[in-house]
Amino acid sequence: MAVIAGNWKMYKNQGEAVAYLHEFAPLVAGSDREVVLCVPFTALAVLSDKLATTNIALGAQNVHWEPAGAYTGEISPPMLTDLGVQYVTIGHSERRQYFGETDEQVNLRLKAAQSHGLTPILCVGETAEQRQQGLTEAHILAQLAQGLVGVKLTQLIIAYEPIWAIGSGNTCQPEEANRVIGLIRKEVAFLQQVDSQVINNVHILYGGSVKPDNIDDLMAMPEINGVLVGTASLDPQGFARIVNYR
Repeated sequence: MAVIAGNWKMYKNQGEAVAYLHEFAPLVAGSDREVVLCVPFTALAVLSDKLATTNIALGAQNVHWEPAGAYTGEISPPMLTDLGVQYVTIGHSERRQYFGETDEQVNLRLKAAQSHGLTPILCVGETAEQRQQGLTEAHILAQLAQGLVGVKLTQLIIAYEPIWAIGSGNTCQPEEANRVIGLIRKEVAFLQQVDSQVINNVHILYGGSVKPDNIDDLMAMPEINGVLVGTASLDPQGFARIVNYR
C-alpha cells in the first residue's frame, strides 16, 4: 500500500484545519492508500477526534526522545500518542538546517518514537551544493548509517527529500528519484543485514515539490512507495489529486 503523507509545516490554525478536513476527507474516502496528515502541534487535538471516522491517519512534525522532562518547547512521545497520533516526521531538512538537528538527535527521536508505538518518517537528502560536488550518495549513506542505529525496520518509513527540490518547484526527475531510493533501499538492507523480502516491505517515499501534475510519473517508478508532500498538501483539492494518483 502506498503512503501519501502531507506535511503542513507551520501553516493552518485550528479553524483552518477543520475546514480543510471537511473539504478533503470526502475526496479521498474511497482511497486504498495510507493517507497521513502531519500537522502543527496546535491542530493535533482538534483533528484527532474528527479523523477517527475517516481513512486518514494523524501525524506530528517532531518528537523529543524523552517521555517527560525539563525540555521547554518540546513534545514527548506519550503526549502525541495521547492525542491519537500514529506517525511523526523526524530529521526533516528544515529541522536540521534551522534548528541544528544532528544525526545523533535524529537517531534518538527515531528510537523514542518507535518505543512508544509511533511510526517515524525519517527524512534524508542532499543540498544543491552536495549534488553538484557529486556527494549525494555519500551524504545520504552517512545520514542512514548514523540515523538508523538500533532502529527497527518493521516500524519505519524513509523519505528521500533532496533539499534543493523542497519548495523550489524543481522536482527531482522521476528516474533519478527512483535511482536514489533504490540506493537507499540497498544501503538500509546492508546496514541492517536483512534480506530482500524484509527491505522490500520498508516504505521509501519521495518528497520535494511533489505536485498534482507530476505525481503520476513519480508513482510509476518501481522503487517509490509513496510521497511526502509539503506545499501542495495545503490545498485540499490538489492534495486529493495526489492521493488519487493514476
